[in-house]
Amino acid sequence: MRRVRARIADLEVEFTDREVAVRQVEELAERGTWVVHVIYGPEGCGKTAFLRQSSAILEDHGYHVVYVDPLAERLGEVLQYTSSLRGVVKDVLKLFPEPYSRIVDVAINVAGKAMRSLSRPKIAVLMDDIFQAVGVDKAEQYVKALLNLIEWPPADYDKIVVLVASSEGVTRERVGRHRWATFRIMWNMPRGGFAQLYGLLPGERPPIDEVWRWTGGNPKALGELYVAGWRVEDVLNGIVRAKGLRSLAASLTAGEEGVLREAVEDPDTIFRRLREPEARSLEKKLVELNLIVEIWDRDGHGWIDVPPPERDPELGIGRYYAWQTPLHREAVRRTLGAVGR
Repeated sequence: MRRVRARIADLEVEFTDREVAVRQVEELAERGTWVVHVIYGPEGCGKTAFLRQSSAILEDHGYHVVYVDPLAERLGEVLQYTSSLRGVVKDVLKLFPEPYSRIVDVAINVAGKAMRSLSRPKIAVLMDDIFQAVGVDKAEQYVKALLNLIEWPPADYDKIVVLVASSEGVTRERVGRHRWATFRIMWNMPRGGFAQLYGLLPGERPPIDEVWRWTGGNPKALGELYVAGWRVEDVLNGIVRAKGLRSLAASLTAGEEGVLREAVEDPDTIFRRLREPEARSLEKKLVELNLIVEIWDRDGHGWIDVPPPERDPELGIGRYYAWQTPLHREAVRRTLGAVGR
């Protein structure tokens, strides 16, 4: 199997581990998808690398692939496609005076034109973080447009695979009101694969046990620690600033703050107290800020790759909720200590 190159911090490394996820994509390639598959999970857990590897797998299975990443750092990575679609893409781009401002529409049009132009093709549409780009208020609109490609195609196709990745937890509630998509969670890397990734970083490093306790297997968190020279305080301060945690803490009611202090120790506190209005309002705020993730049964059906353990207090993982990384939890804990009542 071809392994793509993925970015971690300022390095390019080979796509690592995720063997279960690779097999899942190969299964999708064999049968296609009948609804839109929305994959969500912690920021930086590896969804982008997974989609890029999925693109290579699907191409090897004979798919014409169009891949969109509106938030890519490099312009050339915003829209990618197999060479078989070069002419189709060229024609579609002529229809959009400012294509990068409507890149999701461009990709949907490319898929549609490919169906009309090619003889019963196998089509794959992969989209990364599009809800953050188009706005959560338009999430339902675009998921329905993608579903229409599957159910009401402009021409016959052989198979189609549609994968959409998002870190926006609020999207699940919006899109989940309809039966247009199936949701899968992708969690941070398991310990073995994370250790492989850690081993690729140059220079002196803290012990793997220490790095694991801070990151919980999150590749982006690993990269941030590496760039910061392994200074944990710098990374924690960055989370506090980026998430606006001081403003969050200062705005909490006494009831919300009480629930949050308990949730720092046990995220399932939120689930146990959801009947209380303070817990419901706090849960919404934490999900919107991508601090916690709601999770479900670990039977494997609802997951991409390997689910997290049933509980891991050290990493902030509960049965029903989990902190995105231990760093997120510690940033909240310290902020509460600094602005506590």
